[in-house]
Amino acid sequence: MSSSAPLPFIEGLRDAASLRLPGSGRAWLDAARRENLEAFIAAGLPDTRAEAWKYTALRALGQRRFALGDPAAATHAIDTHVLKLPGVDGPRLVFVNGVFRADLSRLEALPAGLTLQPLSQVLEQDPEPLRFSLSRHYRETGDIFARLNAALAGDGVVLRVAANARINKPVQICFVGAPAQNDLAWHARNVIELGEGAKLDLVEHHLYSAPHKHLGTLVTDIVLQNGAHLQHVLLQNAGEDSTLIRRGSLHLGAKSQATMHVLELGGALTRHDLHAELRGDEARFDTRGVFVLRGRQHVDTQLSIRHQALNTASESIWRGVADERSRGVFRGAIVVAEGADGADASLSNKNLLLSSLAEIDTKPELEIYADEVKAAHGATVGQLDERALFYLRSRGLPQAEARALLTAAFCRAVFASLPNETLRDYFSEALLAHLP
Repeated sequence: MSSSAPLPFIEGLRDAASLRLPGSGRAWLDAARRENLEAFIAAGLPDTRAEAWKYTALRALGQRRFALGDPAAATHAIDTHVLKLPGVDGPRLVFVNGVFRADLSRLEALPAGLTLQPLSQVLEQDPEPLRFSLSRHYRETGDIFARLNAALAGDGVVLRVAANARINKPVQICFVGAPAQNDLAWHARNVIELGEGAKLDLVEHHLYSAPHKHLGTLVTDIVLQNGAHLQHVLLQNAGEDSTLIRRGSLHLGAKSQATMHVLELGGALTRHDLHAELRGDEARFDTRGVFVLRGRQHVDTQLSIRHQALNTASESIWRGVADERSRGVFRGAIVVAEGADGADASLSNKNLLLSSLAEIDTKPELEIYADEVKAAHGATVGQLDERALFYLRSRGLPQAEARALLTAAFCRAVFASLPNETLRDYFSEALLAHLP
């Protein structure tokens, strides 16, 4: 943890307790926010001696101060074209510097069975149904920023799908970073629940309107009741100087299925903690992810999947590319708990280094406490196949183009299972644009 001398980052939070956030004045919510803030300040930022942050140093972040919110967030000019994604034309919620923007959102004529609201509105009207989610205390060192988020989040998404409802068009949630008078910190919270037999496609998009150096934290809690199906696509292309720290948790009921496709492109420092608990028999959770880094970017992905019921399944395929002086971190942990007989779990992480100065640290973990289990995990870090590179160059391709072609093919394989073909093509274009 931090030393006894207070860091500027921590000092900047001393006045946070006086902020009037949506829902303030309700005793249970005020108490939860206050307790989480006090716990965060007392603990301070973790250092690399903490196992959860071993490969991600926060020293530079600790020396910075951030303004507590953006009073002008409702008036920043945002080009609506940057919000549009091909193949995504359903309801949309947009947040600029963590604040809901009704003028940029698309909430008219919601399909039957879908409830979609900004958290700020729910907190002012009737926050009681969210009491369990918003009163949570985070104890683990890896969740230190979730504690800060629990103290200061005043907006985000509340999304519910009624039992047996099928939402045919993808729902899009956008988090836009925009320059402000000062570097600021914003915090958002998403609460998502799919009822029994419900089906939803969700697209989460992180982007920026112009360069900035903000800090954003996002905590997302997703619950799938029995037989629910979720297709979650996450495109992260935050500003190249920004810091973005996210924590996602999924709870899967019996025979429910969730699939997540992740593309990480932006940010100077980004971290994504993703926790899934397969609590019901025959639940399934699949993840597909790619990070592509350049310059001095640092991306840290922490994946944890826990099988807790009979005949559950998970398959995780992640790939990373690092160029120049960038650094990627991937930890993939699978736990098959006692009694989770019949589990089928696999995890693969393959990585490419395009520069002698780039670094990727990968750590697969597997713990099994049940019988009749099928499980496998593996990780590699290497370079482009020189034979394939020679073959392409012998056919007349310049070296840079040949390298980009092979790297793109390495990454694209992860998105072959994405059912939205139009969005899949857009991902490929974004990858090519980001590659050296």
